[in-house]
Amino acid sequence: MKKIVLVFFVLFLFIKVNAQNQIKGKVTDINNEPLIGASVSLPELNKGTITNQAGEYLISNVPNGKIKIQFSFVGYNTEIKTIDISQTEKIVNVALTIAIIQSQEVVITGGYVSSQHENAVKIDVLKSKEIALSGTPNFMESLTQIPGVDMIAKGQGVSKPVIRGLSMNNVLVMNNGVRIENYQFSEDHPLGIDDNDVERVEIIKGPASLLYGSDAIGGVINFIKEKPAPTGKIIGDYRMQIHSNTLGMNNSIGLKGASKNFFGGFRFGKKTHADYLQGGGDYVPNSRFNEMTFNANTGYTGKIGTFKVFYDYFKQDLGMTVPPAKPLITEQGRKNEIWYQDLEHQLLSTQNSLYIGKFKWDINAAYQSALRKLQTTLEVPFIEMNLNTITYESKLYLPSTEKSEYIIGLQGMSQNNRNLNNRASQFLPDANINNIGFIGMAQYTFFKKLKIQGGLRYDMYKTETFALGTEGTSSYQAPVSKDFSNLNGSLGAIYKPFEKIMLRANFAKGYRVPNLSEFTSNGMHGNRYEIGNENLSPENSFETDLSLHYHGEFLSFDLAGFYNQINDYIFISPTTDTTSAGVDIYRFSQTNATLYGGEAGIHFHPKALPWLHIEGTYSSVIGKQENGNYLSFIPANKVRYEIRAERKKLGFLNKPNIKISALTAFPQDNPSPYETVTDGYTLVNISVYSEILISKQILIFGVSANNLFDTQYFDHLSTLKPLNYYNQGRNISVSLKIPFGIK
Repeated sequence: MKKIVLVFFVLFLFIKVNAQNQIKGKVTDINNEPLIGASVSLPELNKGTITNQAGEYLISNVPNGKIKIQFSFVGYNTEIKTIDISQTEKIVNVALTIAIIQSQEVVITGGYVSSQHENAVKIDVLKSKEIALSGTPNFMESLTQIPGVDMIAKGQGVSKPVIRGLSMNNVLVMNNGVRIENYQFSEDHPLGIDDNDVERVEIIKGPASLLYGSDAIGGVINFIKEKPAPTGKIIGDYRMQIHSNTLGMNNSIGLKGASKNFFGGFRFGKKTHADYLQGGGDYVPNSRFNEMTFNANTGYTGKIGTFKVFYDYFKQDLGMTVPPAKPLITEQGRKNEIWYQDLEHQLLSTQNSLYIGKFKWDINAAYQSALRKLQTTLEVPFIEMNLNTITYESKLYLPSTEKSEYIIGLQGMSQNNRNLNNRASQFLPDANINNIGFIGMAQYTFFKKLKIQGGLRYDMYKTETFALGTEGTSSYQAPVSKDFSNLNGSLGAIYKPFEKIMLRANFAKGYRVPNLSEFTSNGMHGNRYEIGNENLSPENSFETDLSLHYHGEFLSFDLAGFYNQINDYIFISPTTDTTSAGVDIYRFSQTNATLYGGEAGIHFHPKALPWLHIEGTYSSVIGKQENGNYLSFIPANKVRYEIRAERKKLGFLNKPNIKISALTAFPQDNPSPYETVTDGYTLVNISVYSEILISKQILIFGVSANNLFDTQYFDHLSTLKPLNYYNQGRNISVSLKIPFGIK
């Protein structure tokens, strides 16, 4: 029977290959000169090509319906068009204009495939090149280039994103549109994403519960995978980075190819880092970490739609800088032997789009397994847990016009947590968690200057835990069963009174159900003993965002402000109690809280100096409890500024670039009752980048020096600050990328 189904499916695809639609045209500059090697892509279909010597392109096997097409070329403004494929051949010509200041990007995280300037919620984009040149061994640290984004870190290996003062389960992390589930409830647990397989990162700041449900109350970070190869090509690359501070190395090799209908590829990566050196030169014991990754994908695009399958394997060994490990580490090293997290995460996902007449139907599903072990000085793991998660999503894009778009759908998750092999510590009980949400979204454009976006979502949650321990003992946990439901929504608008000015306003209600740790934890976690609270209520967030964007030829700036009222904000704090061993006991509790602040940014490009760019950003957030106490893990106000020089060619160097940047963090003198004041600091960084052509082989080369003056400083969000360990000192990194093609 299986063979019959397979044969039928292959025959079905073969039939669809014949008589396919195609898009063709020419890409030129405003003087009608062809742009050779310009990128032409269909983001919704994971399909694209590059222009030939005449600036011409051809994309075949395109389904009927309304589709976004993106034209981009280095040094020119990206052009995004919406086209309606209703005939066999569609001709789309475009003339790109020179970009003095970087233009908008196509984004997919906001619910609609659109440009950055077409969303009521601002979506920031960070590209892989900017990540590679950030010069840090810590992938999460590279994201803090975006104003309003910070990180809680335990050294270089363990870090968590913070968006406008919210973190952990209040920020949703996604791998190519799939929510990541890997015990992200704690600052001791890592991000869990491989940066080698990332083309760009899209970041939503503010509640996105309408789009993604619980855990998106503070924002979303979506790591978008690299594009498939251009049609008819097999290409790949080798990437290498070395870091002086951690004696670290990152190696990655990938290969991908695409025919008219099929595409696929794989990437293998390995990282190894020794204990990092803090400002002043002393090493931080057991801050070492090692990673191994493998990613593969395949897919099909035809007239009926597109079908994609992804597999991600992520293995991490992360040293824990905790008091019991300190006396056991006597020299800087890289091998994980004691007190480390042994983590393994696997993700299998499928993403499919069907084009049925004027309807588009997205059907996505994913399975992921997160295995967490804590290795101490014992011969067996001290903790061993496995979290299995199935997520699914169905969205129907209703018939739309040039001015309107309507979406209905549902999203769901089924999850189970299991303790394995009866280890000494069972911090969380076995549990089953289920969620399903129903969505309705719409957007409409009035007189080309005003666009309204909004929607509603209704969610149902159920959490069930099993009894843990022996009844009648102090460690016994009775089973817990909780049911929740809630209605969320958002309403926003984009108004363009003039061509270069855009105003945004958005109001959103977010909603987060307490996680398993907050409900049921009972045991040692890091340096403390944590006790959950099964009487916790869900968090409800009400946030208002306002922003202004100006994009001129030689000047652009952004100004954004937000006010976020959170009812029943969940936090953990120490008590006056201790365990029999004298360890402080922490408990989860709730209060109403308010977070407010904003970001500002400016980019100036002097007309008289076409090679010079000057940029600066400022970010600020204040978080308070209802009783006037400040919230914990609130970042200091920060200013980032840089001066960058770039040319198209300089001698034998192609696209050379040099950048001097600095970060000034102001004193954080508004700590929570359980934190201490943190002094301000300034860090100076420098980086150079260029492409070199040697015997027809391109080499992409970069050198970065971070914390150039080896400053000793504490970041307010460093969890190593209580142990009196500074953040990383001077680090010089060298990166090399060697692209190659197979005929």
